[in-house]
Amino acid sequence: QVQPVESGGGLVQAGGSLRLSCAASVRTFSGLAMGWFRQAPGKGREFVAAISWRDSVTYYADFVKGRFTISRDNAKNTVSLQMNSLKPEDTAVYYCAAKWPNGRGAADIGGYDYWGQGTQVTVSS
Repeated sequence: QVQPVESGGGLVQAGGSLRLSCAASVRTFSGLAMGWFRQAPGKGREFVAAISWRDSVTYYADFVKGRFTISRDNAKNTVSLQMNSLKPEDTAVYYCAAKWPNGRGAADIGGYDYWGQGTQVTVSS
């Protein structure tokens, strides 16, 4: 069983930075594709970024390109999301998700098998 656990959320002013981390206690972490999604109040969950299990290929939503960076450390079973130049519209609960390779796209929310509980990110103007 894979249980992602997020950390690192909080309150930050617009233009500031936060780093989210996600840990997953599984021996075969390197075989998992990992993703970050977010859900703002009153809105659906949306794709933010993902990183593949092989070669650490990264994928980003257009609205975070150039501001957010996803990375993974297979030795520590963690994936991180560095968020810079934060905007008030980035305010949301951020979720870490994991999946075994299944041929579905990185942004396909239905393709992920395991989800964390989420961590709140609030950006004040």
